[in-house]
Amino acid sequence: MSEILETILLVVSVILIAIVLLQSNKASDAGQIITGGNEALFGKMKERGLELFISRLTMILGLFFFCVSFFLFVM
Repeated sequence: MSEILETILLVVSVILIAIVLLQSNKASDAGQIITGGNEALFGKMKERGLELFISRLTMILGLFFFCVSFFLFVM
C-alpha cells in the first residue's frame, strides 16, 4: 500500500511543480519604480479563465499532497 502512495505522491509533486511554474508572478512590486505604477492598475483585476483554473488546481493539488504526505508519515 505504501508503494502505491509513494508513487501517487511522486506524480502529484511533479504535476504540482509544473502547475506552480505556469502561474503568473503576482509579487512583482519592484517593477513599479521602472514602469511608474502602470502595472498596479492591471494587477488588481480578478483572476479569470485559465488563471483561476490554475490557482484552484494548485490549491487542490497542494492539499492532496499534504494529505498523502501526512498519511505516509503516520503509516
